[in-house]
Amino acid sequence: MEPIKVLVYGAAGRVGQEVVRAVDSEADMTLVGACDLKATAASLHLPTGGKVPFSADFSVILKDCAPDVVVDFTAAGATLPAARAAARRGVNLVIGATGFSPADLDELKKLAKSGKIGIVVAPNFALGAVLMVHLAKIASKFLDHAEIIELHHDRKLDAPSGTSLATARAMAEARGKPFRPPAAGEPALSRGQTEGGINIHSVRLPGLMAHQEVVFGAPGQTLSIRHDTINRECYMPGVLLAIREVVKRQGFIYGLDELLGL
Repeated sequence: MEPIKVLVYGAAGRVGQEVVRAVDSEADMTLVGACDLKATAASLHLPTGGKVPFSADFSVILKDCAPDVVVDFTAAGATLPAARAAARRGVNLVIGATGFSPADLDELKKLAKSGKIGIVVAPNFALGAVLMVHLAKIASKFLDHAEIIELHHDRKLDAPSGTSLATARAMAEARGKPFRPPAAGEPALSRGQTEGGINIHSVRLPGLMAHQEVVFGAPGQTLSIRHDTINRECYMPGVLLAIREVVKRQGFIYGLDELLGL
């Protein structure tokens, strides 16, 4: 089988650099190009030697490199134009950007159908974080009160995080109804955003990376499910899994649950 040809969009970013290293080290993948708005050179040197085309113009490098998969770790505003261009060329997408609106996700679903491609969008590629959400969904069926505390570095643009919102929605869906509010009544806005009856508290501080804790409360007991990201390498097993699977599947997939068989 021919190696999967991969183009990394957002290759100069923190996660993008990790994706470049991870793809470059896999025997069944070939990094054929890289794109980033901060690109200042015509080529990107790879950790294992050699170099690939590097450009700030996504449309040009997409055409020149002809990848099988685009891995996108940019931002929602940059993702949609790139996804439209990729769909027109029949190129699959693995998307790690967050901040999408329901309308944005609907458009990505339509692009997957019209382009006859696979699109995987995941709010978090860390397998431990995916399992955290899965366990929280199970607990949601039995406990009536829950809150989420998410903590990230101070350069993260969105708050609440995409992972925390996805977690709250998944928990409410698994429960079949919103969680019960605190005994004191509906919370004040200063406590954070509410989703599905769950208060989400966002912390942004230097020294943090990506952390989330789901706390359930019941008479006389609490249950906490927590995931901590130590470094960005934790996302790579999930990214590599998505690359390998997206070339086999046509259509839109949200989250890694389906790919993991959860």
